Amino acid sequence: MTAETSQTLDRGLRVLKLLADTDHGLTVTELSNKLGVNRTVVYRLLATLEQHALVRRDLGGRARVGLGVLRLGRQVHPLVREAALPALRSLAEDIGATAHLTLVDGAEALAVAVVEPTWTDYHVAYRAGFRHPLDRGAAGRAILAARQGGMTEPMFTLTHGELEAGASGAAAPLIGVTGIEGSVGVVMLADAVPERVGPRVVDAAREVADALR
Repeated sequence: MTAETSQTLDRGLRVLKLLADTDHGLTVTELSNKLGVNRTVVYRLLATLEQHALVRRDLGGRARVGLGVLRLGRQVHPLVREAALPALRSLAEDIGATAHLTLVDGAEALAVAVVEPTWTDYHVAYRAGFRHPLDRGAAGRAILAARQGGMTEPMFTLTHGELEAGASGAAAPLIGVTGIEGSVGVVMLADAVPERVGPRVVDAAREVADALR
């Protein structure tokens, strides 16, 4: 800690990070041990975070991330979209297909940024806000592949006809971006994805990841 930082705020943020990393919540004692502070300090931190709906405690006393973080999270999408647009524009123009950035939203894949090519006679209409299950379509499948662990570099996933009849997709996950789970991809009207598209999508995923770090 330096003179310019707040110890209390730092501890509160550490509480949120610890809770975000667990599915079953943490007790006051567990948080006390992980933070290296006494239980009284933890109680005060939790009470303050609860007032802002950033933390909730279940009947068993375990603390979990609260719904208030969702309101903060919604403001992340415009920032992520802005950072990704240059790479998506380049990808769409290069491939001649609709490019998209997709993020995880609960159990679904959510398209948060979409760029259509300007020079093609036709392309797939794919809009920001479009949702689909994570286990359908290249965008979601790429994210699920990254979840399996051990992936240090993005690898592309190809699909055909899973979200729209006659449409094929290619996507690669964002790797190494803390707090963001997503993928970059293209969707096109074709029976199969051309060979060069997969590697190009991987390059675009790297560009977006670099822009978000």
